[in-house]
Amino acid sequence: MERKRKLCSMEEAASYVKDGMRIATGGFSVYQKPMAFVHELIRQRKKNLTLVGSTHCMDADMLIGAGCLSKIETSYVGMEKFGLAKNFRRAYQDGEIEVVHYSEMMAWDRFLAERERMPFYTVDFLGGSDILNKNPEIKPFKCPITGRQLYAVPAANVDVAVIHVHAADQYGNALIQRRHMMPQSMNAAITRGCGTVIVTAEEIVSNEEIRAQAENTIVPAFKTTCVVHVPFGSHPTPTLLASRTDEDFFRYYAQISSTKEMFREFLDKYIYGTKDFAGYLQLIGEDRLEELRRGI
Repeated sequence: MERKRKLCSMEEAASYVKDGMRIATGGFSVYQKPMAFVHELIRQRKKNLTLVGSTHCMDADMLIGAGCLSKIETSYVGMEKFGLAKNFRRAYQDGEIEVVHYSEMMAWDRFLAERERMPFYTVDFLGGSDILNKNPEIKPFKCPITGRQLYAVPAANVDVAVIHVHAADQYGNALIQRRHMMPQSMNAAITRGCGTVIVTAEEIVSNEEIRAQAENTIVPAFKTTCVVHVPFGSHPTPTLLASRTDEDFFRYYAQISSTKEMFREFLDKYIYGTKDFAGYLQLIGEDRLEELRRGI
């Protein structure tokens, strides 16, 4: 049987996400987020989505500001040293979005439960956290063997998982770096149990290159629904081995997201006013993009 080639356009990939679905974006905090895919969800004006994950930054903030999310289940939405996620904070304070609270590691455990096809993951380390008072979906129970107090944390149960990687082949095999960090590990976690996995990649490499480092295949072809070639697809967040953080853009975003009106102007210029992510990158400029590649 001939192997199926899974390369497609970003527009086609985003069409797998339907209004009302539960989605997960890879990366961690301000690192290696699938921002090109986020742009396309906004461009296609998706609605009533639930974003599930551990830590989020501009991916969640932009989706919230554009009116794509009605709910988020996470431990953190922010820009780390670049400040608050202002669309998120504004929407939360105004009651425009539902927020379900989990601790950082508990949020990871939800994907482990999904991978094992279990309805929940068992944890015992809440340690006086107020999360129990904020999240009624976490159910306490007594261990039937030891009698200890345990907690059932519901599985992630996402419809679509999307990650950005530094390299993949046309069949959907996606690579992880031999020496990697938490953002790349999160990519692995969210894809293991999900039925629809979308990979965006900085580079499309040969299958021979994949085979030469088979132990680094984070997502095998049989798990991948489609793969999209999109250089700088995590901008302004970095991608290990491909590009650095665009700190200037983060600072700019922190300013323009201060009000709904300013953010709407941002969307009109960078997303609604461009045909695709390549058009967005033209606005960023080749010189700036080249700077982000130096020293990688």
